Amino acid sequence: AKAKTNVKRVVLPEGDESRTIQAAAIIKKEGLAEPVLIGDPEAIAKEASNLGVNLEGIEIIAPCNSVKFDEYAATLYDLRKAKGVTEEQAKTLVSDPMYFAVMMVKLGDADGLVSGAVLTTGDMLRPALQIIKTAPGVKSVSSVFFMCMPGQTYIYGDCAINLNPTAEELAGIALQCDDTAKAFGLPSRVAMLSYSTINSGKGPDADLVKAATAMVKEARPEMLVDGPLQYDAATTPSVGSLKAPNSAVAGKATVFVFPDLSAGNIGYKIAQRLGGFEAYGPILLGLNAPINDLSRGCNAEEVYKMAIITA
Repeated sequence: AKAKTNVKRVVLPEGDESRTIQAAAIIKKEGLAEPVLIGDPEAIAKEASNLGVNLEGIEIIAPCNSVKFDEYAATLYDLRKAKGVTEEQAKTLVSDPMYFAVMMVKLGDADGLVSGAVLTTGDMLRPALQIIKTAPGVKSVSSVFFMCMPGQTYIYGDCAINLNPTAEELAGIALQCDDTAKAFGLPSRVAMLSYSTINSGKGPDADLVKAATAMVKEARPEMLVDGPLQYDAATTPSVGSLKAPNSAVAGKATVFVFPDLSAGNIGYKIAQRLGGFEAYGPILLGLNAPINDLSRGCNAEEVYKMAIITA
């Protein structure tokens, strides 16, 4: 409903990819965003025909044939010449659909970007970090997944970007997760996950989560956050009241901050594959514009929904 009332232009750099083409057609038909496909128009038209998909009214841009190509190349050169990028290299980069799409967002020709059905997270994140950069005051980019079932949506972070976050980085992830919950009108009760609940377990990993929790509470005293919490203590009222009786979060958490990338990535995939949750993400947090990644195992519906989230 929000997307329909304020239609945004979302660029899809993997324009000749089947799931992306299918998603773009639905987005356009439903009026949820104005999709733009980047790639060779003939290849895109052929793939759409093979899929039986109608792309009428959807803009398709071949980077090298675009009237914006020279402007984008010149701007990219100005942005990256201090890093050793030459004018010729800038033109080569802008010929790449991902870099071209990021330049569209940078110069306001698109409002957001969705990619990653084919590209790795690293390949799509690199140009975003080089060109869009992080938002003011943000030290590092993180991510969340929306974990959805009918009537309930949880937020899991960070399951895609930060390998072994420090206590300060983990606190930053928690703050970004809280911001995201509020931006989407979701309740924010943040559990800082660990193998320990409050003081039940010992070790440097539990101490790191404890330190991060203290940093979050100091930075945002009004925020509902607690940790370390084991997952059962965070989600199950009977366990939460037993293990953390004085916690405002235990037993009713809605936002879950994992201590490292291994735990987060494994955790969301268990919830998705065995728990029956629909997983949407990774939604990148901390960039200066909405640029979002896809899992390479995604389907067309997930591309479609990620474009709505981006919008």
